[in-house]
Amino acid sequence: MVKTQTRYACQSCGASSARWSGRCESCGEWNSIIEETPREAAPGGLGTGARRRAKRIDFVPVQGKSKPEPRRPSGLAEFDRVCGGGLVPGSAVLVGGEPGVGKSTLLLQVAAALGAAGGPGGGPPIAYISGEEAVDQLRLRAHRMGLEGARVVFAAATSVRDIAATLEDGDPPAAVILDSIQTLYVDTLDSAPGTVSQVRACAQEMIRLAKRRGFAVLLVGHVTKDGQLAGPKVLEHMVDTVLTFEGERGHPFRILRATKNRFGPSDEIGVFEMTDAGLHEVANPSALFLGDHQDQVAGAAVFAGIEGTRPVLVEIQALSSPSPQATPRRAVVGWDSGRLAMVLAVLEARCGLVFAGKEVYLNVAGGLRIGEPAADLAVAAALVSAACDQPVPPGTVVFGEIGLSGEVRPVGRSEVRLKEAAKLGFKRALVPPRRRDRKRATKLEIQEIAHLNDLVALFAPSALRRIGRGPSGGSG
Repeated sequence: MVKTQTRYACQSCGASSARWSGRCESCGEWNSIIEETPREAAPGGLGTGARRRAKRIDFVPVQGKSKPEPRRPSGLAEFDRVCGGGLVPGSAVLVGGEPGVGKSTLLLQVAAALGAAGGPGGGPPIAYISGEEAVDQLRLRAHRMGLEGARVVFAAATSVRDIAATLEDGDPPAAVILDSIQTLYVDTLDSAPGTVSQVRACAQEMIRLAKRRGFAVLLVGHVTKDGQLAGPKVLEHMVDTVLTFEGERGHPFRILRATKNRFGPSDEIGVFEMTDAGLHEVANPSALFLGDHQDQVAGAAVFAGIEGTRPVLVEIQALSSPSPQATPRRAVVGWDSGRLAMVLAVLEARCGLVFAGKEVYLNVAGGLRIGEPAADLAVAAALVSAACDQPVPPGTVVFGEIGLSGEVRPVGRSEVRLKEAAKLGFKRALVPPRRRDRKRATKLEIQEIAHLNDLVALFAPSALRRIGRGPSGGSG
């Protein structure tokens, strides 16, 4: 009898080793390695008999007609936008997010919308299988959201064998929601639910069943304390789409972001607002994020950004104050702290502004997180405005990337950004220099900022003297 050899797997990154240790060598996480019993290995080697039974594969050229992927719109425009137009039959979607952000609420609304889109008699109802909540809890949430008549059926189960046997009978539903993948288990493995081997095996079985039966499967995934999807990294490679549901506590806004999509664009976002009756779609997020914007406030600049394919205008707020500490504090919410340090260094080295003895606070209003470099110029405008105590000119939007020498570089899709700003009533834009062969078709008053010194020159020189000048003596 062959002896079963145990292995030790990290529950954060999925790395395996032959012996236990307190710290994972791959991801550096402490106390995340547990003992697991591996599945029986497949027969090794391909003998002559196996080669005789093998089937020859066929290659096809690049040219040729291919059938477009059929899609089933859910009826939730923001969800369909993120998915690329709807759910593809046989696809696997992984939805992750912080506890309490509203993942179950979102998927229950998606299930109800999918059932309504199929119409009465349009096939079996949407299946919602929960391993964390009882059926009565699911019904209470549905009643609170006003979904009593939705074509959705609930079940509480955690055994993948039982779920697969149930879905094999009769006509398959258009979509199956599993909440969550960390609660499911395969009875052929000795490890507990939620471990790396269980998550991998459960996801593999459900994805294989979904592709064979032709229904879309939506998996809810837990996240780690760092905000990353829990479980093995291979789980994200197994699914077709990875969606992240984001939201700051204290803000009613929720962002559904696609980080991977085999059937549509990635980095697309959908905006929702959390209410007592569930999630409401936000068709115009720019107006929502700028709802409380005030023009005549020092340290505030409106950034015209791009999230996926949609332009979004958001307010960036900055505050600079003297620091009693030897090391001034730099606090950032909604932006990269390393990028803030770079902008501050460029302002000091190239423009002569001094932030060395001052605390700097930066905030993206509304709870949105910005990741594109085009926000550099808007951040710089907010910082200079706060340091000089001079507001940015009213009705102005700002965007542009900053280089280490202080030059402002062009960014993509400038016309889309300007068009969105004009639609919301803005009159002026501070933008990078355009190429000579391109013309801007916009009603906004355009002011090109070629260097950060041009931006600093917009503020009163008397205000610049109050914050001090660096040894370089940059122009103000």
